[in-house]
Amino acid sequence: MTAFKTIKGVPVKTISGDRAGASFEGQLYYDSDGVGIFKFVGALAAGTWASGGNLATARRSAGGAGTQGAGLAFGGFPPSGGNASSEEYNGTAWTEGNNLNTARRKPGQAGIQTAALAFGGSSTERTGVNESYNGTSWTELADLNTVRAAPAGFGISTAAVCSGGDNPNNTASEEWNGTSWAEGNNLNTGRNEFQGTGILTSGIVAGGGNSIANAETYNGTSYTEVSDLNTGRYAHGASGTSSSDSLVFGGYGTDVTVNTESWNGSSWTEVNNLAVARSDIGGTGTTSLALAFGGAPTPAATEEFTQAHPIKTIDLS
Repeated sequence: MTAFKTIKGVPVKTISGDRAGASFEGQLYYDSDGVGIFKFVGALAAGTWASGGNLATARRSAGGAGTQGAGLAFGGFPPSGGNASSEEYNGTAWTEGNNLNTARRKPGQAGIQTAALAFGGSSTERTGVNESYNGTSWTELADLNTVRAAPAGFGISTAAVCSGGDNPNNTASEEWNGTSWAEGNNLNTGRNEFQGTGILTSGIVAGGGNSIANAETYNGTSYTEVSDLNTGRYAHGASGTSSSDSLVFGGYGTDVTVNTESWNGSSWTEVNNLAVARSDIGGTGTTSLALAFGGAPTPAATEEFTQAHPIKTIDLS
């Protein structure tokens, strides 16, 4: 029998315990963690959605930040003028936190549970108000240059992007440096009610009003059109960490949808659907560990998406 080292040029790695993730995909290794067996890391599975704890305050059109195990929901609708409440998720249950200073629905979003931004949105009218959250309370910071509702937001609390939205120029984009907003280069396709994921220098936006399928990446300077979604939609949720890593779910296409799609940097692939079709849904997290909450017609429901690399034990008998 030909040795692995002869074929691959390197010996089989010895690792303690299971190792999954993109860097290990397709690799064979020897697990020395007591059992002494060979294992193989398979390709990502399609992923599945499972029910999580309900929101304490039912809402739709809310903003979100953080991870599946440490999420944040803020704002939304009802009431008609916008909701001020915010909640934290610990992977099991939502807990009420301190309110936004400005109640609103359809805000832009960025950051993590303990360092988040909420910008723009709509109360009695479109707003440019920008607030930061430190894990305890919300503080007003410098406003957007252009008031807008339903923009896409992505990035961290000190380096974020506000893209498009419901304003006279829905291609307008701004960058936040932790102190102020500065005008950036415009989107190629103007839109509102869409989502962005990633960081300031590596982000992606997709979908939008009138069921747009268009997607664009952002490199910190300019937007570039990439492959379209398979299902055009708006008022959907999204999660992800970079311009080559995104997940979109739910929203409204020709009808309210359960459809979920994953982006790998070159194409969108349909993966397993939400359990409940809904639009105006909140979202945050990563492509492999996403959090979906609220929306219509189930404004309190939460779902968790898990996508993993299966670990297979090699039978040498």
